[in-house]
Amino acid sequence: MSDFAKLDLAREARTGMPEVVLAEGKRDDHLVAIVRAFAEQKERVLVSRLAPERLALFDGLEGVDLVYSDAARFLVVARKGSSPPRTGGRVLVLAAGTADVPVAQEARIVAEELGCEARVVADVGVAGLHRLFPELDAANEWADVVIVAAGREGALGPVVAGLVDRPVIGLPVSTGYGMGGRGEAALLTMLQACSPLLCVNVDAGTVAGLCAAQIANRVARARESPGESMLQGQAPSEARRA
Repeated sequence: MSDFAKLDLAREARTGMPEVVLAEGKRDDHLVAIVRAFAEQKERVLVSRLAPERLALFDGLEGVDLVYSDAARFLVVARKGSSPPRTGGRVLVLAAGTADVPVAQEARIVAEELGCEARVVADVGVAGLHRLFPELDAANEWADVVIVAAGREGALGPVVAGLVDRPVIGLPVSTGYGMGGRGEAALLTMLQACSPLLCVNVDAGTVAGLCAAQIANRVARARESPGESMLQGQAPSEARRA
């Protein structure tokens, strides 16, 4: 596909994370050709930001199941009989408001495709902070990583990061209006957080899911083989000394 695409078939082997095909902005024929080529080589192909009316483009693909989330605008093209790996990683996704759920679901799908168990809890924003407290037990006791999807002022991210003892990834969402709308205020709030909070770009559910899964999967490996995983995380000279 030298005239419009170069497929990175080794990304998963190189980084542990699969290629995700961004549908938005691509011509229909280019998108279908890229997904078909990946599907011929890989058991599962991830397609982000796919508008519902474009789903029919893939009806001609053979030997695959199409698993589509209308809310997240996310498609998994899965070879028949295939399933995601199971790593033992655990990702909790908190959505501040109902309007933040689509981006939260995108992050959940991606984390699950990378082998994690992922849960979404919706409508626990700071306007009714008492709704958050029952979920903190799961965040502190079950989750390896917490993603916080929040629009408007984005306050839920720093609040959660100040209440839990595991990595928190802030996912600003393009909800809100007027000055600071479209996720801008949420992004700035999360970037300015004084509590330890990692932050991805506005509406970057796929990136949040990939990062969370990468962390959670390393934690899961450490639970299974603490000594081995610890050495894997060291620089070569440190590993030799150990």
